[in-house]
Amino acid sequence: MNTNAKILDGKALSQKIKGQLKTEAAAFEKKMGRKVGLAVVLAGDDAASAVYVNNKIVGCGEVGIRSFELKFDGSVTEKELIKAIEKLNKDSDVDGILVQLPLPNHIDANKVLGCISFKKDADGFLAENAGNLMLGNPALSACTPCGVMELIKEAGIGLSGKNAVVIGRSNIVGKPVALMLLEQNATVTICHSKTQDLAHYTKNADVIVASVGKKHLLNGDMIKDGAVVIDVGINRVDGKLYGDVDFDSCLDKAAFITPVPGGVGPMTIAMLLKNTIKAANLYALK
Repeated sequence: MNTNAKILDGKALSQKIKGQLKTEAAAFEKKMGRKVGLAVVLAGDDAASAVYVNNKIVGCGEVGIRSFELKFDGSVTEKELIKAIEKLNKDSDVDGILVQLPLPNHIDANKVLGCISFKKDADGFLAENAGNLMLGNPALSACTPCGVMELIKEAGIGLSGKNAVVIGRSNIVGKPVALMLLEQNATVTICHSKTQDLAHYTKNADVIVASVGKKHLLNGDMIKDGAVVIDVGINRVDGKLYGDVDFDSCLDKAAFITPVPGGVGPMTIAMLLKNTIKAANLYALK
């Protein structure tokens, strides 16, 4: 039994990456005569969304990105949001655009998100960027999967030839992280809510990425000794945060494991900032 599992500390790694991004942002400013710019659009009065937006704005300040915050009340129309995004698309001071979800119920989120220029798609959700990821072309890729891959890279974990299981098939995490693992020559299996006998797959996995939003879906009996376990799940139960992984039961078997909170979560914002600087360097008007 392994008793020396290494905790993959997303909080520490995110700070390290922010330090690198600060240098990149300063280089861009010196070259272009302006700061990299990120616009964050918030509609409605969802308390959690306000917190997330504030954390992203704080992150911008830490690395030297100029933030533009557009706030709308819950009665904002779809047409008004689309008009605001189209204006941001044309603004040469804005390199990345993020629309904080959820939007008010009367607004079609997909329609609004679809109006963002793929060149300013800081979240990496749009079809053009998802397609470029699949094709192996340069892309602004989904932030959370990028954070997962950075954690794996930082730990020096080789993926070539390894069996990787992704639990979850969302467009935001499951599918893109599967493509990223495949790009690193892992043999990838995607499991989901219709998968029969999940443990059959996870027990044979060298790397597991759990992202379904179900408290303690994966436990120590379902993994092999020496597995790498990445927990993307965030579940609020009775005011407490839990991951998709039963951390305690996996700790003695895993070689590497992420905690919740403090694992993948902090990496998502770091990757958002990285995407914004990447967009600036790829597409900014000279």
